[in-house]
Amino acid sequence: MKARALRIHGASDLRIDEFELPKINDDEILVKVVSDSICMSTYKCAILGPKHKRVHSDVAQHPAITGHEFAGDIVEVGEKYKDQFKAGMKFTLQPALNYKGTMWSPGYSYEFCGGDATYCILPPEVMELGCLLEYKGEAYFEASLAEPMSCCIGAFHACFHTEMGVYAHTMGIKQGGNIALLAAAGPMGLGALTYAIHSEHRPSLIVLTDINSKRLSRAKFLFEKEAQECGVRVEFINTSNIDDVANYLRRFSPLGFDDVFAFAPIASVVQLGSDILGRDGCLNFFAGPIDKQFCAPLNFYDVHYNSTHVIGTTGGNTYDMLESLRMTEKKQLDPAVMITHIGGLNCAAETTLNLPKIPGGKKLIYTHLDLPLTAIEDFRTLSVKDIRFGILADIIDAHNGLWCVEAEKYLLNNWT
Repeated sequence: MKARALRIHGASDLRIDEFELPKINDDEILVKVVSDSICMSTYKCAILGPKHKRVHSDVAQHPAITGHEFAGDIVEVGEKYKDQFKAGMKFTLQPALNYKGTMWSPGYSYEFCGGDATYCILPPEVMELGCLLEYKGEAYFEASLAEPMSCCIGAFHACFHTEMGVYAHTMGIKQGGNIALLAAAGPMGLGALTYAIHSEHRPSLIVLTDINSKRLSRAKFLFEKEAQECGVRVEFINTSNIDDVANYLRRFSPLGFDDVFAFAPIASVVQLGSDILGRDGCLNFFAGPIDKQFCAPLNFYDVHYNSTHVIGTTGGNTYDMLESLRMTEKKQLDPAVMITHIGGLNCAAETTLNLPKIPGGKKLIYTHLDLPLTAIEDFRTLSVKDIRFGILADIIDAHNGLWCVEAEKYLLNNWT
């Protein structure tokens, strides 16, 4: 069958291709992709091309479909998996396969498997590793965002704490503790915030910092009341005009913070994280740098005498994704807080290559639509020329300004 997809042919070389998908083998599954959210990791992949660790060296001859945060419907199931999966099942997948020691992953490495496509073929290793996941919720975008949400969940699970004289780690953030989310008013920071508020190991205090007043205002609007209802105090701090940020943040937690997450690969942010750690504090360097020589100052006096420690996480595992899916199905998480833009497959290349320059949060691509990248906050203005945007704006206004199930259904039913 014919498929359209955004494929990487080389460094900064992304193209919308139309091609014939081969007939699936007995150990493969054909899927229809409905939504894919664009990740900063895809931007790094697109910029680096075959220099990226997950992109194969002959990508020019065998271009790889981009996008790994995708969801859709199963269309056809190979004979081997017919007892396990059925046509019509709504799905998402865990893309970090780590299959037989390779770094291959959907969205980076496969000629016929990736999220920026109308249809694609899931290779056998996806099913062998238990990475094809059913989603029983309503919206495709929620299933797409299970992957970035799992990155946040995995980061929280990877933190650890110790007791003096006991050689064992207690995994996870400190329950009832104080946490700081630095440079965190973007999509991943808000994902971490919504999980922190609703997780079993919820803290008592969260301090979220950023230098963008617009993003901070949106975060406060979305979360302040919700956090109070969950018994969590959240402080939203604009650090752009504060001379001694570490000293200022310690006013909220005089003994330092139990868990700190750095959401920007900036040396000053990492150093700030080190400076505000309390005894046995855990600093998670969440943001992945492109610069292989990236370094930042770290207080090793505190490492030695105060047992502070640093970890870094990239992605989540299948269990993290399942936790995200189940919490979303139960309405305990709303990953829509991440989304600020929607678009069709036609804008995926330009959006990916310019992702760091485009303000806002997650850019959500509906792969069967032709639609320019459009900010949700612009719907009302666009309704002057297209009444459909006015209807979408009404739906969004009724849902606290967030993308939602109703908006997705209207979009899919009314755009080509």
